[in-house]
Amino acid sequence: MAIEPSGEPVVIDTSPDAVAGLRERVTANYVLRLGDERQPLNAYLGQPIRLTFSGQIHCTHCGRKTKNSFAQGHCYPCFRKLPQCDGCIMKPETCHFAEGTCRDPEWGEQFCFQPHIVYLANSSGLKVGITRATQMPTRWFDQGAIQALPIVEVSNRLQSGLVEVLFKQAVNDRTNWRAMLKGDVAELDLEAERDQLLAQMEDGLAALQAHCGEGAIRVLRTTPLAFDFPVRTAPTKVTSFNFDKTPVVEGVLEGLKGQYLILDTGVINLRKFTGYEVEVTLGE
Repeated sequence: MAIEPSGEPVVIDTSPDAVAGLRERVTANYVLRLGDERQPLNAYLGQPIRLTFSGQIHCTHCGRKTKNSFAQGHCYPCFRKLPQCDGCIMKPETCHFAEGTCRDPEWGEQFCFQPHIVYLANSSGLKVGITRATQMPTRWFDQGAIQALPIVEVSNRLQSGLVEVLFKQAVNDRTNWRAMLKGDVAELDLEAERDQLLAQMEDGLAALQAHCGEGAIRVLRTTPLAFDFPVRTAPTKVTSFNFDKTPVVEGVLEGLKGQYLILDTGVINLRKFTGYEVEVTLGE
């Protein structure tokens, strides 16, 4: 079970001859993913919703029953063996593919050796992050970012991690999820923030370029994007639900932001409970 953005894809041109210009704001449309089914959610704002956890958890990879969910929906054996659960996914600068110890080299070639974007976003304030080029703007919807700006394109995930580590010397890489949900975040001049960061890290970026090879790291001059989320009423105090402690979660749906359902009774991060067997009742 998870919520995910839906609707028409947003095309982001990162080619060298891309022309910067004004963009319209993009509204996030959400669907609730229940197994193979997709249920549109935006239309249920202001209506009651009830989520009932059956007590059953199944690994999203192998399907076996598990007492606990690891790495967003995996049983422990899959968590230990799958490449997408390896520590280098969270810390790409520690990629060990070149050492011959990748858990699944074929998977690594398919997912890690693809163009990646280093970006600035504004979810609870300025942050730096990375994503595969094909994951824009889904990554920003997942984070509840109200603004985002791709600033560097690299050839693979390892290089994106190295650039991110460099930029983290000056910019935070975390989102304060409570502040993000409350919505009291001021918009930023991301182009000015980008220019300041690139000037500050010019020498370090040049050193990485020399290390990774000519053309591996490319500075982008794209246009910032702005996002609106379907939130009717933002919480003033954030209280979160946990299916392991509260198997029945219900209330009026007040909003959708990031991976959260915002109810008048509290909030719940559905991605955290991927693999949980849940019965959902929507509407009157």
